[in-house]
Amino acid sequence: MISHDEVISEIIFSRRTIKPDQFNGEIIDEALIDKILAAANWAPTHGYTEPWRFTVFKGLGLVELGLFYANLDQPDKDADGFNSVRFERLKNRPSLCSHVIGIGMKRGENPKIPEIEEICSVAMAVQNIWLTAHSLGVAGYWSTGSLAFTDELRDFFGLGNSDRSLGLFYLGKTDEPLPVGRRISGIGNKLRRVG
Repeated sequence: MISHDEVISEIIFSRRTIKPDQFNGEIIDEALIDKILAAANWAPTHGYTEPWRFTVFKGLGLVELGLFYANLDQPDKDADGFNSVRFERLKNRPSLCSHVIGIGMKRGENPKIPEIEEICSVAMAVQNIWLTAHSLGVAGYWSTGSLAFTDELRDFFGLGNSDRSLGLFYLGKTDEPLPVGRRISGIGNKLRRVG
């Protein structure tokens, strides 16, 4: 019989980034999306601020998101250096997905809780999304980069001025085998023992 810790370890060790161009177009059942988001809601949170906020895009919302994101990246199609290939890639990427989750952080009102703790809490919620999705056979990819942290994307998610956008999480199904995982070095190279 497999122990609970072995199951959790297997999920953690086998989780992989699967990008939208590897998705097969299958639509994920809304009940699975709800299950994934319910798991996100159980991330650790200091002072019960529960700062994670999610905007779920599907159907025509994916088209709207893609157009917004491509225009955010390159707002002037007549500008020198306009990259039409990049524009089309950003515009079409969400439509390759079943769902895209906009990741936001709602800043808590307790001044004793630093913003970095709120950001860390949201990152843990995203880890819950990723691990739960993987355990349900759903492929995922957390996309960040300079556009992910803009005020414009924050506003697009409907968040306030003191809140933050922390990227997009792409969800879909894939027929591709999971890539082989790798780490540059073992944990021994990344820790120091005291005592």
